[in-house]
Amino acid sequence: MLMRYALSVFALGILELGLAPRFATAATPSVAFGISAMVQASCRASLGATVFRTYAAAAANATSAVSVACSNSAPYNVALSAGTGSSVIAATPRMTGLGTGLLGYVLSSNLRGIVNRGQTLGADPAAGEGNGFAQMLFGHGQISAGQYLAGGAYADSITVAVTY
Repeated sequence: MLMRYALSVFALGILELGLAPRFATAATPSVAFGISAMVQASCRASLGATVFRTYAAAAANATSAVSVACSNSAPYNVALSAGTGSSVIAATPRMTGLGTGLLGYVLSSNLRGIVNRGQTLGADPAAGEGNGFAQMLFGHGQISAGQYLAGGAYADSITVAVTY
């Protein structure tokens, strides 16, 4: 009888498991959607004036900053105008002063005064590729020695054009 009782209890346990309420498993539907954007290339130029110390017929140097920051991989060209006080030779810019006085100077990318190709005033533009950071281009100016002109203020204006 004990065996029969044990079988009955066992059978009831199995029956109870089959009839016991079960929790429903929740389904989570999902759907994918696309996201897109068109990024337009952009460039910024920042400029600093080139201011020379008082010139007394000895070579004078000045440092300024012309930098260009373009989007990653954006190709760009930087061109300088010949200036407002230039002579007929665009590669030799000149500051105008009193009367017909023209004070010649050069802009270069290094302290030794070497004017790199593409960085000569009015000549071929300097080419580059953006990397998202400012890239220094023209940063140094020099007035050569031996220019004897009337005293007074001399100035010029250069336009920097960035094409990208």
